[in-house]
Amino acid sequence: MSGKTIRLDRLLANLGYGSRREIAILARTGRIRLDGARVRDVEQRIAADPALETRLAIDDEPLDPLPGMILMMNKPLGVTCSHKEAGPLVFSLLPDRWRRRDPAISTVGRLDKDTSGLLLLTDDGALLHKIISPRHQTPKTYRATLDRPLRGDEAAIFAAGDLMLDGEDKPLLPAKLEVLSEREALLTISEGRYHQVRRMFAAAGNHVTALHRVSIGALTLPDDLAEGEFVVLGPAEIARIFVPQTG
Repeated sequence: MSGKTIRLDRLLANLGYGSRREIAILARTGRIRLDGARVRDVEQRIAADPALETRLAIDDEPLDPLPGMILMMNKPLGVTCSHKEAGPLVFSLLPDRWRRRDPAISTVGRLDKDTSGLLLLTDDGALLHKIISPRHQTPKTYRATLDRPLRGDEAAIFAAGDLMLDGEDKPLLPAKLEVLSEREALLTISEGRYHQVRRMFAAAGNHVTALHRVSIGALTLPDDLAEGEFVVLGPAEIARIFVPQTG
């Protein structure tokens, strides 16, 4: 939105702070401040640039991130990447008003409810599609805990580029396996097929008992980001998503 102007009440409504009528009430009761001064005219047009996030305050709290944001969450087990399915949803881990934002926040791809780890969420449709586009082949690394010890030939099977999953007619792209222990490994894939990691190990005669995504591109989940917590990514961190992993 940088460089554009928008009516203040519309901006705040789009960020989920309430209807335009409710925004007007916030202003009348002195709860909106711009550069420290009380805002009285919510119909004024304002430049929607990143500086506004520090200039504008609601109830003495900084303005929420403007549209175009991307979040990194440490997704816990048991929550679903959906707006509609039953049960706990990842969006319930966000502030209530963020679920009323327009444009809406969506997950960048999905992690099933039995998979934890790095999950991206954004309201930027173009960025979302760039990350998940098969053309970009963005690498994603998962730590898999297995039911049985590794046989020793899995790395070669996954790297060959000819592994076929049940029910599919196109082989998987080559994937990299790094063995951590006899029952634990890191697997880096560049596709996002349905339950791909679990199905790959099943094709190799094993069963995944726990799955955790640790990185997307060169963006790695921080050790100090607790389950269910999230951070807003800056430009440098977003750029790391598109940096190929090395090693």
